Amino acid sequence: MSVRGAVWGTGALVALSVGAFAMTVGRGGDPTTQRIDFGAVRTVISPAFDPAAPAPSRARIKEFRIPMTHETIEIADGKTYEGWTFGGTIPGPALRVRQGDTVRVTLVNETPMGHSIDLHSARIPMNEAFRTIGPGQELTFEFEARDAGVFMVHCGTPPVLLHIMQGMYLAIIVDPADGWGTEADKEFVLVQSEFYPNASGSDEPAGPDIEAALARNARYVVFNGKAFQYKENPLRAEVGDRVRFFVMNAGPSLSSDFHVVGAVFDRVYPDADPAHVLTGVQTYGVPAGGGAVFETVFEEGASGEGVYAFVTHAFADAEKGAVGLIQVGAADLATASH
Repeated sequence: MSVRGAVWGTGALVALSVGAFAMTVGRGGDPTTQRIDFGAVRTVISPAFDPAAPAPSRARIKEFRIPMTHETIEIADGKTYEGWTFGGTIPGPALRVRQGDTVRVTLVNETPMGHSIDLHSARIPMNEAFRTIGPGQELTFEFEARDAGVFMVHCGTPPVLLHIMQGMYLAIIVDPADGWGTEADKEFVLVQSEFYPNASGSDEPAGPDIEAALARNARYVVFNGKAFQYKENPLRAEVGDRVRFFVMNAGPSLSSDFHVVGAVFDRVYPDADPAHVLTGVQTYGVPAGGGAVFETVFEEGASGEGVYAFVTHAFADAEKGAVGLIQVGAADLATASH
Protein backbone atom coordinates (compact mmCIF):
# COMPACT_ATOMS: atom_id res chain seq x y z
CA MET A 1 0.00 0.00 0.00
CA SER A 2 1.32 3.41 -0.93
CA VAL A 3 1.56 6.31 1.49
CA ARG A 4 -0.02 8.62 -1.10
CA GLY A 5 -3.35 10.32 -0.52
CA ALA A 6 -5.40 11.37 2.48
CA VAL A 7 -8.57 10.42 4.30
CA TRP A 8 -11.24 13.15 4.39
CA GLY A 9 -14.55 13.39 6.20
CA THR A 10 -17.15 15.69 7.68
CA GLY A 11 -18.88 15.96 11.02
CA ALA A 12 -18.14 17.19 14.52
CA LEU A 13 -14.91 16.03 16.13
CA VAL A 14 -14.99 12.65 14.42
CA ALA A 15 -11.92 10.43 14.07
CA LEU A 16 -11.84 8.58 10.75
CA SER A 17 -9.35 5.85 9.95
CA VAL A 18 -8.52 3.55 7.06
CA GLY A 19 -5.57 1.25 7.64
CA ALA A 20 -2.63 3.38 8.72
CA PHE A 21 -4.37 6.73 8.17
CA ALA A 22 -6.60 8.69 10.52
CA MET A 23 -8.18 12.11 10.27
CA THR A 24 -9.98 14.09 12.97
CA VAL A 25 -12.39 16.73 11.72
CA GLY A 26 -13.86 19.68 13.57
CA ARG A 27 -17.38 21.05 13.79
CA GLY A 28 -16.94 23.11 10.64
CA GLY A 29 -16.01 20.04 8.64
CA ASP A 30 -12.33 20.94 8.31
CA PRO A 31 -9.80 18.33 9.42
CA THR A 32 -7.91 19.17 12.60
CA THR A 33 -5.47 16.26 12.92
CA GLN A 34 -3.96 13.90 10.38
CA ARG A 35 -2.23 10.76 11.66
CA ILE A 36 -0.10 8.37 9.63
CA ASP A 37 1.49 5.22 11.06
CA PHE A 38 4.42 4.21 8.90
CA GLY A 39 4.69 0.98 10.87
CA ALA A 40 1.45 -0.20 9.27
CA VAL A 41 2.11 0.99 5.73
CA ARG A 42 5.20 1.24 3.54
CA THR A 43 5.91 3.29 0.46
CA VAL A 44 5.55 1.24 -2.71
CA ILE A 45 9.01 0.25 -4.01
CA SER A 46 8.14 -2.13 -6.88
CA PRO A 47 8.66 -1.88 -9.80
CA ALA A 48 10.26 1.37 -8.59
CA PHE A 49 10.16 3.54 -5.49
CA ASP A 50 6.96 5.60 -5.70
CA PRO A 51 8.20 9.17 -6.41
CA ALA A 52 4.80 10.89 -6.15
CA ALA A 53 4.70 13.58 -3.47
CA PRO A 54 2.18 12.99 -0.67
CA ALA A 55 -1.06 14.89 -1.13
CA PRO A 56 -1.31 18.05 0.99
CA SER A 57 -3.73 18.05 3.92
CA ARG A 58 -5.59 20.98 5.48
CA ALA A 59 -5.21 19.48 8.96
CA ARG A 60 -3.19 21.84 11.16
CA ILE A 61 -1.82 19.04 13.35
CA LYS A 62 0.21 16.35 11.61
CA GLU A 63 1.15 13.22 13.57
CA PHE A 64 3.64 10.66 12.24
CA ARG A 65 4.59 7.35 13.84
CA ILE A 66 7.96 6.30 12.41
CA PRO A 67 9.50 2.91 13.25
CA MET A 68 13.23 2.40 12.79
CA THR A 69 14.13 -1.01 11.36
CA HIS A 70 17.03 -2.95 9.84
CA GLU A 71 16.20 -4.34 6.40
CA THR A 72 17.77 -6.03 3.39
CA ILE A 73 17.13 -3.74 0.44
CA GLU A 74 18.09 -3.69 -3.24
CA ILE A 75 20.31 -0.72 -4.16
CA ALA A 76 20.96 -1.76 -7.80
CA ASP A 77 19.76 -4.60 -10.00
CA GLY A 78 20.99 -7.78 -8.33
CA LYS A 79 22.79 -5.91 -5.53
CA THR A 80 21.35 -6.15 -2.02
CA TYR A 81 22.45 -4.29 1.07
CA GLU A 82 21.94 -4.59 4.82
CA GLY A 83 20.37 -1.20 5.41
CA TRP A 84 18.94 0.72 8.35
CA THR A 85 15.66 2.51 7.73
CA PHE A 86 12.91 4.84 8.76
CA GLY A 87 9.64 3.12 7.94
CA GLY A 88 11.17 0.07 6.27
CA THR A 89 12.41 1.67 3.04
CA ILE A 90 15.39 3.70 1.81
CA PRO A 91 14.69 6.54 1.68
CA GLY A 92 12.00 6.59 4.32
CA PRO A 93 8.52 7.86 3.45
CA ALA A 94 8.21 11.52 2.50
CA LEU A 95 6.35 13.67 5.03
CA ARG A 96 4.27 16.70 4.05
CA VAL A 97 3.08 19.54 6.27
CA ARG A 98 2.24 23.23 5.92
CA GLN A 99 3.96 26.27 7.34
CA GLY A 100 2.45 26.93 10.78
CA ASP A 101 1.39 23.31 11.35
CA THR A 102 2.08 21.51 14.60
CA VAL A 103 4.13 18.41 13.78
CA ARG A 104 4.16 15.50 16.25
CA VAL A 105 6.61 12.67 15.75
CA THR A 106 6.64 9.36 17.57
CA LEU A 107 9.89 7.50 16.95
CA VAL A 108 9.91 3.76 17.64
CA ASN A 109 13.16 1.79 17.78
CA GLU A 110 12.59 -1.74 16.48
CA THR A 111 16.30 -2.46 16.00
CA PRO A 112 18.98 -4.03 18.24
CA MET A 113 20.97 -0.76 18.57
CA GLY A 114 20.55 2.92 19.37
CA HIS A 115 19.13 5.32 16.77
CA SER A 116 17.67 8.84 16.65
CA ILE A 117 16.05 11.35 14.31
CA ASP A 118 17.13 14.85 13.25
CA LEU A 119 14.63 16.99 11.34
CA HIS A 120 16.28 19.93 9.61
CA SER A 121 12.86 21.61 9.48
CA ALA A 122 12.52 21.71 13.30
CA ARG A 123 13.63 24.58 15.53
CA ILE A 124 13.88 22.56 18.74
CA PRO A 125 16.60 21.64 21.28
CA MET A 126 18.46 18.67 19.84
CA ASN A 127 19.17 17.18 23.27
CA GLU A 128 15.42 16.81 23.84
CA ALA A 129 14.01 15.75 20.48
CA PHE A 130 17.02 14.31 18.66
CA ARG A 131 18.50 12.16 21.42
CA THR A 132 19.37 8.52 20.85
CA ILE A 133 16.88 5.92 22.04
CA GLY A 134 17.68 2.27 22.65
CA PRO A 135 16.10 -0.95 21.38
CA GLY A 136 12.39 -1.15 22.20
CA GLN A 137 12.16 2.50 23.26
CA GLU A 138 9.87 5.26 21.93
CA LEU A 139 10.24 9.03 21.84
CA THR A 140 7.49 11.59 21.10
CA PHE A 141 8.03 15.31 20.52
CA GLU A 142 6.40 18.15 18.60
CA PHE A 143 7.40 21.40 16.91
CA GLU A 144 5.92 24.16 14.78
CA ALA A 145 6.84 24.02 11.08
CA ARG A 146 8.02 27.61 10.77
CA ASP A 147 10.07 27.43 7.56
CA ALA A 148 8.92 26.41 4.09
CA GLY A 149 10.96 24.21 1.77
CA VAL A 150 12.06 20.60 1.42
CA PHE A 151 14.24 19.47 4.30
CA MET A 152 16.41 16.51 5.22
CA VAL A 153 15.50 14.14 8.04
CA HIS A 154 18.16 11.68 9.20
CA CYS A 155 19.51 9.65 12.09
CA GLY A 156 21.91 11.75 14.15
CA THR A 157 23.42 9.03 16.31
CA PRO A 158 27.24 8.93 16.13
CA PRO A 159 28.94 8.10 13.94
CA VAL A 160 26.45 10.08 11.85
CA LEU A 161 28.26 9.19 8.62
CA LEU A 162 27.57 5.51 9.22
CA HIS A 163 23.91 5.93 10.08
CA ILE A 164 23.23 8.07 7.00
CA MET A 165 25.19 5.87 4.60
CA GLN A 166 23.18 2.92 5.92
CA GLY A 167 19.98 4.56 4.68
CA MET A 168 18.46 6.43 7.62
CA TYR A 169 17.04 9.49 5.85
CA LEU A 170 13.85 10.88 4.35
CA ALA A 171 12.45 14.19 3.09
CA ILE A 172 9.91 16.47 4.75
CA ILE A 173 8.06 18.99 2.59
CA VAL A 174 6.87 22.16 4.31
CA ASP A 175 4.51 24.00 1.97
CA PRO A 176 4.40 27.81 2.31
CA ALA A 177 1.33 29.06 4.18
CA ASP A 178 0.10 30.77 0.99
CA GLY A 179 1.33 28.14 -1.44
CA TRP A 180 4.18 28.12 -3.94
CA GLY A 181 2.63 30.72 -6.25
CA THR A 182 1.81 28.25 -9.04
CA GLU A 183 -0.42 25.21 -9.50
CA ALA A 184 1.52 22.05 -10.28
CA ASP A 185 -0.02 19.25 -12.34
CA LYS A 186 2.48 16.67 -11.07
CA GLU A 187 4.71 16.64 -7.99
CA PHE A 188 7.62 14.28 -7.40
CA VAL A 189 10.01 13.73 -4.49
CA LEU A 190 13.58 12.84 -5.48
CA VAL A 191 16.11 12.00 -2.77
CA GLN A 192 19.71 11.71 -3.95
CA SER A 193 22.08 9.64 -1.84
CA GLU A 194 25.20 7.49 -1.97
CA PHE A 195 25.94 3.88 -1.10
CA TYR A 196 29.31 2.49 -0.05
CA PRO A 197 28.90 -1.32 -0.02
CA ASN A 198 31.76 -3.60 0.87
CA ALA A 199 32.73 -6.69 -1.10
CA SER A 200 30.36 -9.62 -0.55
CA GLY A 201 29.43 -12.88 -2.14
CA SER A 202 27.10 -12.59 -5.10
CA ASP A 203 24.20 -14.02 -3.09
CA GLU A 204 24.93 -12.19 0.16
CA PRO A 205 23.78 -8.68 1.12
CA ALA A 206 26.66 -6.23 1.38
CA GLY A 207 27.49 -4.22 4.46
CA PRO A 208 29.07 -0.77 4.77
CA ASP A 209 32.61 0.12 3.71
CA ILE A 210 33.42 2.98 6.10
CA GLU A 211 36.85 3.61 4.55
CA ALA A 212 35.29 4.14 1.12
CA ALA A 213 32.77 6.51 2.71
CA LEU A 214 35.51 8.52 4.42
CA ALA A 215 37.25 8.80 1.03
CA ARG A 216 33.93 9.78 -0.65
CA ASN A 217 34.41 6.89 -3.07
CA ALA A 218 30.77 5.96 -3.63
CA ARG A 219 29.95 2.75 -5.47
CA TYR A 220 26.43 3.98 -6.27
CA VAL A 221 24.83 7.43 -6.40
CA VAL A 222 21.07 7.10 -6.68
CA PHE A 223 17.67 8.72 -6.66
CA ASN A 224 15.21 7.25 -4.15
CA GLY A 225 17.38 4.39 -3.02
CA LYS A 226 18.19 2.41 -6.17
CA ALA A 227 20.50 3.02 -9.12
CA PHE A 228 18.91 3.70 -12.54
CA GLN A 229 15.42 2.60 -11.42
CA TYR A 230 13.65 5.42 -13.29
CA LYS A 231 15.24 4.51 -16.62
CA GLU A 232 13.14 1.36 -16.79
CA ASN A 233 10.23 2.96 -14.92
CA PRO A 234 10.16 6.63 -15.97
CA LEU A 235 8.25 9.43 -14.32
CA ARG A 236 5.15 10.32 -16.35
CA ALA A 237 3.73 13.70 -17.36
CA GLU A 238 1.49 15.08 -20.09
CA VAL A 239 2.08 17.85 -22.58
CA GLY A 240 1.39 21.17 -20.89
CA ASP A 241 1.98 19.88 -17.36
CA ARG A 242 3.75 22.01 -14.79
CA VAL A 243 5.92 19.54 -12.89
CA ARG A 244 7.28 20.31 -9.43
CA PHE A 245 10.27 18.40 -8.08
CA PHE A 246 11.06 18.35 -4.37
CA VAL A 247 14.77 17.47 -4.44
CA MET A 248 16.56 16.55 -1.22
CA ASN A 249 20.19 15.49 -1.07
CA ALA A 250 20.83 13.03 1.75
CA GLY A 251 24.51 12.69 0.88
CA PRO A 252 26.10 11.81 3.20
CA SER A 253 28.94 13.66 1.44
CA LEU A 254 28.43 14.48 -2.27
CA SER A 255 26.59 17.44 -3.80
CA SER A 256 23.73 17.13 -6.27
CA ASP A 257 23.70 19.31 -9.40
CA PHE A 258 20.10 18.81 -10.47
CA HIS A 259 19.30 19.20 -14.16
CA VAL A 260 16.62 18.07 -16.62
CA VAL A 261 17.98 17.46 -20.11
CA GLY A 262 15.91 19.32 -22.71
CA ALA A 263 14.16 21.59 -20.22
CA VAL A 264 14.84 24.78 -18.26
CA PHE A 265 13.52 25.41 -14.76
CA ASP A 266 11.27 28.43 -14.93
CA ARG A 267 11.14 28.45 -11.12
CA VAL A 268 13.62 27.27 -8.45
CA TYR A 269 12.94 27.86 -4.76
CA PRO A 270 16.29 27.71 -2.92
CA ASP A 271 14.99 28.62 0.55
CA ALA A 272 11.91 29.16 2.70
CA ASP A 273 10.67 32.33 0.98
CA PRO A 274 8.81 31.92 -2.36
CA ALA A 275 9.55 35.60 -3.00
CA HIS A 276 13.20 34.57 -3.53
CA VAL A 277 12.27 32.36 -6.50
CA LEU A 278 14.92 32.03 -9.22
CA THR A 279 13.86 31.96 -12.87
CA GLY A 280 15.39 30.58 -16.05
CA VAL A 281 17.72 28.14 -14.29
CA GLN A 282 19.55 25.35 -16.16
CA THR A 283 21.17 23.53 -13.22
CA TYR A 284 21.03 24.19 -9.51
CA GLY A 285 23.23 22.73 -6.79
CA VAL A 286 21.80 21.04 -3.71
CA PRO A 287 24.41 20.41 -1.00
CA ALA A 288 24.53 17.31 1.15
CA GLY A 289 21.92 17.86 3.84
CA GLY A 290 20.02 20.41 1.72
CA GLY A 291 16.95 20.64 -0.44
CA ALA A 292 15.38 22.81 -3.14
CA VAL A 293 12.14 22.94 -5.12
CA PHE A 294 12.21 22.95 -8.93
CA GLU A 295 9.48 23.60 -11.51
CA THR A 296 9.36 23.24 -15.27
CA VAL A 297 6.55 23.20 -17.83
CA PHE A 298 6.46 20.64 -20.64
CA GLU A 299 4.68 22.99 -23.00
CA GLU A 300 3.77 22.26 -26.60
CA GLY A 301 6.21 23.78 -29.06
CA ALA A 302 9.11 23.65 -26.59
CA SER A 303 9.69 20.91 -24.01
CA GLY A 304 6.58 19.11 -25.22
CA GLU A 305 5.97 15.46 -25.98
CA GLY A 306 9.24 13.58 -25.63
CA VAL A 307 11.64 11.87 -23.27
CA TYR A 308 13.73 13.89 -20.82
CA ALA A 309 16.49 12.74 -18.49
CA PHE A 310 16.87 14.08 -14.96
CA VAL A 311 20.38 13.81 -13.58
CA THR A 312 22.98 15.15 -11.29
CA HIS A 313 25.15 17.04 -13.75
CA ALA A 314 28.20 15.78 -11.88
CA PHE A 315 28.33 13.03 -14.48
CA ALA A 316 30.79 10.80 -12.64
CA ASP A 317 27.93 10.40 -10.15
CA ALA A 318 25.25 10.11 -12.82
CA GLU A 319 27.20 7.17 -14.27
CA LYS A 320 26.90 5.50 -10.85
CA GLY A 321 23.11 5.56 -10.96
CA ALA A 322 21.81 9.11 -10.45
CA VAL A 323 19.88 9.38 -13.71
CA GLY A 324 16.26 8.75 -14.62
CA LEU A 325 13.76 9.54 -17.37
CA ILE A 326 10.56 11.57 -17.66
CA GLN A 327 8.16 10.38 -20.35
CA VAL A 328 5.93 13.20 -21.55
CA GLY A 329 2.90 12.12 -23.53
CA ALA A 330 3.24 9.03 -25.72
CA ALA A 331 6.93 9.50 -26.52
CA ASP A 332 8.98 6.48 -27.55
CA LEU A 333 11.36 5.49 -24.74
CA ALA A 334 13.56 3.55 -27.13
CA THR A 335 14.90 6.82 -28.52
CA ALA A 336 16.26 8.00 -25.11
CA SER A 337 20.06 7.97 -24.83
CA HIS A 338 20.93 9.12 -21.27
